[in-house]
Amino acid sequence: MDDGVYVGDAGKDATVDRGWLLGHFKEHGDLRHSDAVEVKWGVHPRGEQRAQWVRGEMRTALLVLVSGRFRMEFPGRSVVLERQGEYVVWGQGVDHSWCAEDDSVVLTLRWPSVPGYVATVEEGPTGSPG
Repeated sequence: MDDGVYVGDAGKDATVDRGWLLGHFKEHGDLRHSDAVEVKWGVHPRGEQRAQWVRGEMRTALLVLVSGRFRMEFPGRSVVLERQGEYVVWGQGVDHSWCAEDDSVVLTLRWPSVPGYVATVEEGPTGSPG
C-alpha cells in the first residue's frame, strides 16, 4: 500500500548503500529518494577507521553519536564524541576522517545529496560514502 509513509529498520536498511538510508541514490518514487539531504546509520566496531581522508568535501555534514565512543579527525583537530547525543558539524571544504574508539553507532546527515559524489577504496576519496 502506497500511503506516502515508509517505515523501516535502520539496522536492516543500512545493509544496502553502505549504511545510507536516504539520498539521491534511492530510486525515484521511493520516499527515501532526496536531492536535498542524505542520512546514514553507521554501526562501527571498535578500531574501525576510515581507510583514507575525505578531501574536497562538497557538502555540509552533521554526525550524532547514538552509542559508543567515536573520534572525528579534521586538519589540526580531533573531536571525540563519548556521550549519547553529542554531535559535530562540519562545512563544505573541510577534510575529515574518523575512527571508532569503542563499538559505536552514529547517525550522519549531509547536504545536499550530490549524485556521482562517492569514493571507492581503490580510487581514493573525492567524496565519501561514509
